[in-house]
Formats: sequence, structure tokens, C-alpha cells
Amino acid sequence: MSSVPLSSATLTTMNLAQKYLYEFAGPILILIGTISCIINLVVFTQKDLRKNPCPIYFIAHNIVNLIFIYSSLLALTLGIGYNISALIYKLILCRVYLYVVILSNCLSPFYLILASIDRILLTSSNARIRQRSNRRFACLCIIIGTSFWSLFHIHALISSNIRQMGPNTYLCYFQQGIHLIFATYYSLTKESLTLILLLICGLWSIKNIRSLRRVRIDNTLSTTRTYVEGKYSKLNSSKDRQLTLMLLMDIIIYALFSFAFAMFLIYQQITQNPLMSLDRIQIENVIRNFCLFSGSIPFCTSCYANLIISKTFRNETKKAFKSKIIFCLN
Repeated sequence: MSSVPLSSATLTTMNLAQKYLYEFAGPILILIGTISCIINLVVFTQKDLRKNPCPIYFIAHNIVNLIFIYSSLLALTLGIGYNISALIYKLILCRVYLYVVILSNCLSPFYLILASIDRILLTSSNARIRQRSNRRFACLCIIIGTSFWSLFHIHALISSNIRQMGPNTYLCYFQQGIHLIFATYYSLTKESLTLILLLICGLWSIKNIRSLRRVRIDNTLSTTRTYVEGKYSKLNSSKDRQLTLMLLMDIIIYALFSFAFAMFLIYQQITQNPLMSLDRIQIENVIRNFCLFSGSIPFCTSCYANLIISKTFRNETKKAFKSKIIFCLN
């Protein structure tokens, strides 16, 4: 029988597992995430889709996802997988990094919530409410929301620091005391409320869509007529259903892979103890890193889900890249 204590053997195995995860799976996730965001941006910036407010939210969502990939995921991959981290040597880098990570992690689901609200507005049975589903309102919501959250998280540039978590183990995070308590409860509240709001908005959209199916506005199935800004305009119901389906899939993926981190934060609050052993702290750090990897997956997979479930997205992707190829050849 091995003379190594069980806790030490378990910790060694967990440390190796997280190292291999970030060393091999980390670069792959960064690569597929980069491709996913770029394809989404190319497709959603096409003229045909930009007329709809929902792709405006998707464009903002994918820009922030790309920022998150090259801040949080890249730093974790280099630090844990390859033991390369400049963040623990320069305080200014630590603070800017933490601010960008927290902000992008907040804005990404925030844009999904805005897109969900847009789908609720669009599928409302009230014509006045449907008028709010327009590009101008979408841009206004994005500008105001981004400005608010950018200012709200400014405290990360002041209250973050480089903390020693164990022997040769450093972490760029909030300082001990009130800042750390606020950050902990904020993270718990943000993860929980985001999941709840996304699920509520998604179910609400489905309910509205089912209600609209019972109402026959015209004898045609391909278009729905809706009153917008005093004039009647035709709304391509097929394209809007596809956009709603893509949004719902993004919500499902986000909920599935972010659920683990939310549960970990709840567990930390329930079991917090100032007298925890060093092994216990290190094990929780490893679990936290596993949860962070899981939580990074929704930022990297949107395009592939869209390609699978949406014929409109596949057609727009082919059209976009065909035009790019023709442009390059000319």
C-alpha cells in the first residue's frame, strides 16, 4: 500500500488533471472559439441580417466573447497549462486583466438577455410592444447597458491585487476584506440571476410564439404583418423563427455549462471557513479552475450550434464566404 496520504495523492492527481486539461484542451478551445466568433461576426454583419435587431445583439455578444477568450481563457491556459503568467509580476496587468475578464463575463450573458427581451417584444400580441423591436432600440440598449456595466465594474481596477494562495501559487484577485466579500456575493448573485433571467426569457419567448401560432393574421404562412412606426411592414417569420431558435440554443448551452460554476459558488458560501487547511484551499482552487473551463465553453461554441440547428445561418454562411472568396479573387 502506498505510504502517500490519500489527500496528497488526490491533490496531486487533481493538479495533473487540471494541468493536462488546460495544456491540451485549452488551446483547442481557444482555436475553435476564435473561429466560432469570427464566423458569427461575418454572418451577422451581412446586410440581410443587420436589418433585424436580434443580430445586432449577436454581434455585440460575439465581440465580447472574443475578448473573453483572449483574456480569461488564454490567461488560464498559459498560467495553468504552461506555467506562464505575467499577471503575477505586474500589478497593473493584474488589475486590467481582472477588469476585462469580469466585464466581458458580465456583458456576454447581458447581451443574450437583451436579445431574449427583443424576442419577447417581437412575439408580443400587443402591436405597441412589438414596435420596440427595432435596430434603434437595440443599439440604444447596448450603448446604455455597456456604459453602465463598464462603470459598475471599475472597482476591479482599484481593489484587485496579487494574492499568494499557497507555496509558489499566486492568484490575481480581489484583496482580502470587504472587497473580496463583495466580489464573492456579486459573483454568486450574477451567476444565479443570469441563469434565472435567461431561462425565464427563453420560456416567455416560447410561450409568445405558441400564442401567435393560434392567431391567423393572414392566409399566408410565410409572412406575418406587423404595425411598426405607423406603417405596415412585412416580417419574415421563417428568418425570425431561426433567430429565436439560435438564441434559445445559446441560452441552453450557457445554462448547461455555467451551472457548475454557480453551484461551486453556492458550495463555497455554505462551507466557508477561515481555518481551512492548505490542502482544502488547493483542492477548491482546482475545482474552481475546472468550473471556469466549463464556463468558458459557451463563449466558444455558438457558431457550431447555429450551423447545426439553423438552415438560415448555414445559407448565410455559404453566401458570406462565397462573396469573400469572389472579392479576394478579383
